[in-house]
Amino acid sequence: MEYEIIVVGGGHAGCEAAYASAKKGHKTLLITSNIKNIADMPCNPHIGGSAKGIVVREIDALGGIMGKIADKTHLQIKMLNSAKGPAVQALRAQGDKIAYPKEMLNTLNNLNNLTIREGMVEDLIVDNKEVKGIVLEDGEKIISQKVILTTGTYLKADILVGSTRTRQGPHGERPSNHLSDKLKEYGFKIIRLKTGTPQRIDRSTIDFSKTKLEPGDNKLLTFSFDLEPSYKIEDQVPCYLTYTTEETHNIIRENLNKSSMYGGLDDIEGIGPRYCPSIEDKVVRFSDKERHQLFLEPESRYYDDIYVQGFSTSMPPEIQEKMVHSLPGLENAKILKYGYAIEYDAIYPTQLNYSLETKVLRNLYTAGQINGTSGYEEAACQGLMAGINASLALEKKEPLVLKRNEAYIGVLIDDLITKGIRDPYRLLSSRAEFRLILRSDNADLRLRKHGYEIGLISDEQMNKLLEKEKQIASLKNYMKNTKIKITAEVEKIFNKCNITVPTSTMSLEQLIKRPQINIEFLEKIIDISYDNEIKEQVEINYKYEGYIKKSIIEAEKMLKLEKKQIPTDIDYDKIKNIASEARQKLKEVRPKTIAQAIRISGVNPSDISVLSVYLKKEYNNHE
Repeated sequence: MEYEIIVVGGGHAGCEAAYASAKKGHKTLLITSNIKNIADMPCNPHIGGSAKGIVVREIDALGGIMGKIADKTHLQIKMLNSAKGPAVQALRAQGDKIAYPKEMLNTLNNLNNLTIREGMVEDLIVDNKEVKGIVLEDGEKIISQKVILTTGTYLKADILVGSTRTRQGPHGERPSNHLSDKLKEYGFKIIRLKTGTPQRIDRSTIDFSKTKLEPGDNKLLTFSFDLEPSYKIEDQVPCYLTYTTEETHNIIRENLNKSSMYGGLDDIEGIGPRYCPSIEDKVVRFSDKERHQLFLEPESRYYDDIYVQGFSTSMPPEIQEKMVHSLPGLENAKILKYGYAIEYDAIYPTQLNYSLETKVLRNLYTAGQINGTSGYEEAACQGLMAGINASLALEKKEPLVLKRNEAYIGVLIDDLITKGIRDPYRLLSSRAEFRLILRSDNADLRLRKHGYEIGLISDEQMNKLLEKEKQIASLKNYMKNTKIKITAEVEKIFNKCNITVPTSTMSLEQLIKRPQINIEFLEKIIDISYDNEIKEQVEINYKYEGYIKKSIIEAEKMLKLEKKQIPTDIDYDKIKNIASEARQKLKEVRPKTIAQAIRISGVNPSDISVLSVYLKKEYNNHE
């Protein structure tokens, strides 16, 4: 049997890759060690969050499916940072660990061009540095034109608890024991990473009266730009907030040597996620903190396990018992599953091109945790881009490369291939220098046209976007030309809301730019009959007009540098007066443009100046 594209691994990256490939009409095979684990959530049971929620909206804008599946299956949803500016607002949904994978599998099973089968991939078919298929553990060879590896945490995975190390995947499954060794033989730099997970608690044994209620928002919300909300606000399942105590911290300090990471095992190679540390790491690194917040999150409507978000640990079970029982509300809690750490192989991501095709082997793409990232959302967006670009390559088209000023997805991929990683990469709003124009509310305006051009967005979806753009322009025109005369009645409305009364007639556009005034206030004076999302767009654009213009100017400067190409055959050893670290990093990353070279860690402005002079002299194509 031959396929155009084979996707290895059925996690969040694999699902998006397979969906994009099959949706674009290519004969696709999704092969995974266990079909029951497709779109599994082995760790945190939520979709979205700070920055990540924007990524889910970007996935939807491009034609991916994570947002739609989350909208259909979540337990609750809320907008984070709603009291702050629009640049940091992001959706977060509490996922259902049973419903989400079930809905995803059903969606994939109903796709034309997609075959799903179980199997363990042990090797690649490689000819002259070109991948031509996969080899299963029984020796069966499956031919394909492109292969996408989305192996998650399964490459030589070890579960770590206390002083024990067990070679297995997150649910006790067999890991992939040979594929990463084969990749090493082919020339890939393989690194070892680590992540972890906390306990699952029996809901009936928790005293929620000692915790703080954390409900979903009382406003209907969706990740997808295409779906109407399918839930009732009052039917959302609540989460709860509790905190560690001094007793918790003392238990951890007294038993640090029993943690896998602090003496329990002396052969730990993997580096854990800096921005999602274990509770041991938190207590050691932030010793001045009296307590750390923990969220008690339901995993599903179909069973009663509660996930202790923020309490990841690799302590032995008997110590975990003491730790859990020291928490307010969990004094008598029954632990259904103990926390653990998992160590696994990944490839160093500077070995990737922007398309996520590897530099080492042609026709091989990688996405997700194999590239050194953490999180379902980071994995899903890479899977989508790998599926899109493998398909475009088959179609003899240029890859879709999202720039840093276009999408958080562009920031993530550029960070990976330009800067590399030390620990599992997590997307943060602070990583995006253009975050004011990479907002949750405008992901469709930024990216839907790309989705349409590559064939994942329908005419109907595109027409909806064009109508939205038309309505935004119409409202802006209305606000520019509609004047408010300061009558006694209008003055009364201003005074009632404690807002300074204008001294003369003003347009709605002039009024909305005042700090105290928003569209909700203006509607007390005059009818503004446009949909809420149109009013939101216009208000944000007016309120942050100066900042947005500044971001666009900075982005244009970056784009000019992106146009300054660096020849692929450049020999960095011939460039004199460049720092040795910069030379080594430039040779490793082999940036395509001056803009990318600037972003490489260890390459300083003086090195860029020397490089620019060299390019102008030797290639005569740079100013």
